[in-house]
Amino acid sequence: MTWNEIRSALLREHYFTGIHKSGLPIYVFPKRLTSVYALFATRYGSVDTTLPLPNGQEVTLPEGTAHFLEHKLFENEDGSDAFAQFSQYGADANAYTTYNRTAYLFSATDHVGEALRELLTFVTHPYFTEKTVKKEQGIIAEEIREGRDDPWDRCYGNMVRGLYEKNPVRYDVCGSEESIARITPELLYDCCRVFYHPSNMALVVCGDVTPELVEEAVDAILPASKGVSIPARKKIPEEPSTVYRARVTEQMQVAKPLFAIGFKDPCVSPDPLVRVRRDAAMTLLDEILFSRSGVFYNRLFEEGLLTQSFDAGYSASDTFGFNGLFGESDDPERVMARLTDYLDEVKKEGIDRETFARCRSVLYADEIRAYDSTDEIANRLLSFVFDGAEIFDYPSLLQSITPEELESLLEEVYREEYRTLSVILPRSADAEEDPCTNTEKGSLHPAG
Repeated sequence: MTWNEIRSALLREHYFTGIHKSGLPIYVFPKRLTSVYALFATRYGSVDTTLPLPNGQEVTLPEGTAHFLEHKLFENEDGSDAFAQFSQYGADANAYTTYNRTAYLFSATDHVGEALRELLTFVTHPYFTEKTVKKEQGIIAEEIREGRDDPWDRCYGNMVRGLYEKNPVRYDVCGSEESIARITPELLYDCCRVFYHPSNMALVVCGDVTPELVEEAVDAILPASKGVSIPARKKIPEEPSTVYRARVTEQMQVAKPLFAIGFKDPCVSPDPLVRVRRDAAMTLLDEILFSRSGVFYNRLFEEGLLTQSFDAGYSASDTFGFNGLFGESDDPERVMARLTDYLDEVKKEGIDRETFARCRSVLYADEIRAYDSTDEIANRLLSFVFDGAEIFDYPSLLQSITPEELESLLEEVYREEYRTLSVILPRSADAEEDPCTNTEKGSLHPAG
């Protein structure tokens, strides 16, 4: 195969990329660090709820199918577990499913070639039976129940379900007990054939490795492509720009109320470069507005309205985007009122230029430090690859963002019609064992 070298004079870093004869895009980032980190990932996540068939028709997938498939692929036909094989090579393996991808990974200091072949083998050689699928349904059902009992997970999930009415991002990545009960071996095999074709995947390897070593491992496992096309991209129901519910309230066993304040991004561009720039701008805006060293947090912390459990972050893909603020407070309603006043104040006065320059420098330094870790590099490179953007463009993109751009973004996104407040309240003494979400106007009964 032909390798292309991508270099960054600014970062003094480089990586190699090429397309294997199987159709698999490969990315090798040489880095002389202790460990090698590898990701074998597919563009298939929880928001992919339809399965395109060869005859042009589509099948609606049960919620949680992508996550269920991630679990099942570790089990081999001979009854062995892929984790055990990785341990023989001294490698630590894992996997994760997000809204828009599923990734299988390992970290190793030796026997990298063998670990790569094991990674490629178990992901591309599925084995399912009625018995093993039923067993996994019980395991994942327990995981779903545990997630339902986690107050922070519940608060976050309720926020997303408040923001979105139809977009499948509102569904839990694990699905529900009812949805995973509809998963069959045949359905999982169909998903593998469509979503796990090499042309819909990517292999990213970072560490003290060469492109030749990686190519040799891939050659040993993956045959030449038989011309199977990449599946049609996800079809997302049309979604209103405003939020589905302005408030979601639930009672759980917590000592102090938890809150999640979400802002639905009304503008999600189909252009990957526009999305990457917006992601960078929202991240910088969060640093300016809500960092621990910032005005908002310190004001409310000194007043006892916020604790040290406070964070903010932007999540986005080609089909959704939202910003969230997460914390705990005895008075979440007052926090939101103070947030509204604070945002109005910044909109009126503008972003302080010294704060802007300092926060942009902080994010730039974080970006440079990320290149000291093989797992940071590999995961970031995969994100940029799947987003259709170039990782080495990010530092200069970050430097090109202006205060005026952030002020425009502040006006566009931080509006009442795009806002949802999710609250987890301490369970009252007379509450039922499994209480419903508050059903007053503007509230939402929890899904799943």
